[in-house]
Amino acid sequence: MRDIAEKLSISSVTVSKALNDKEGVSDELKEKIKSVAEEMGYRFNTLAKSMKEGYSYNIGVIIPERFTGTTQSFYLQFYQYISQVLDSRQYSGILHILSEEDETSVRLPRIYNERKADGFIILGQINNDYAAAIYDMDVPVIFLDFYNDQNNIDSVLTDNFYGVYEATNYLIKSGHRKIAFVGNIYATSSIQDRYLGYYKSLLEHRIRLEESYVISDRDERGRFIDIDLPADLPTAFICNCDQVAYNLINLLKKKGINVPEDCSVMGFDNDIYATLTEPQLTTVAVDMEEMSRVAVKFILEKVRDKDKKYGRTFIKGNIIYRESVRDLNN
Repeated sequence: MRDIAEKLSISSVTVSKALNDKEGVSDELKEKIKSVAEEMGYRFNTLAKSMKEGYSYNIGVIIPERFTGTTQSFYLQFYQYISQVLDSRQYSGILHILSEEDETSVRLPRIYNERKADGFIILGQINNDYAAAIYDMDVPVIFLDFYNDQNNIDSVLTDNFYGVYEATNYLIKSGHRKIAFVGNIYATSSIQDRYLGYYKSLLEHRIRLEESYVISDRDERGRFIDIDLPADLPTAFICNCDQVAYNLINLLKKKGINVPEDCSVMGFDNDIYATLTEPQLTTVAVDMEEMSRVAVKFILEKVRDKDKKYGRTFIKGNIIYRESVRDLNN
């Protein structure tokens, strides 16, 4: 710390306060001190800090098993961002994959029972009974990319409603009027909000919602099912996620329907499936980096002050324009 202080012409006390996130140092100077510390190879001895202060310097990250898969998972990629942000704050992330059996039986993770984490980030939708048990835990919790009717649990969410609202507006401006939504609206809070954004755009443009244009893609446990195309084929589909869009495009190809010549397809997430599709997918990008930064900031502040409350915090996404949407106006 003396070396860092000498390099920046400040006191060792200031360096100590900044590295320990204590008051008395501006945010700008804190970041500068941490940046120089990293450049110089400075690392916290978290074991010594843990013994001294009574914190584990671990955050548990719980992902339901159904949201992990054989291909690169959206939520596992999310976990990588969370881990990077935690590491920059001298914390470690302990990943816990929540099995369907443990979720149904409401068995809390061993890392909680053994007090190995100072708090938890719940990444992805969990059932209401498990969410209630999480709420009753005596450690801080943040829901990430999901919320339910328990208003007391703080959540960090992508703006699902506005993202699909903007995507539907884009399709309508591109001349589409027969637009379908692909996603089980009873499966997750995220899909529900995306559907409502789609519906609001239709309402504003006086486009009647066709019941056959709301197409299920999964059961209520999140397992994908075969997509049934409506008899009257839409000119455009909005899918609740890129993986579903990928599956839909492959299905359309098998039926001799070309994208975007015969119909357009949009996704949501901007994950690996967006670039695996042919053509590549126009989609709404989730800002995982910013969501991870905010979730980590909140959970670490709640670790130090258990009375901290944030409610639901929304992070805006952006449309990424690629080749899967045809402009019918031309």
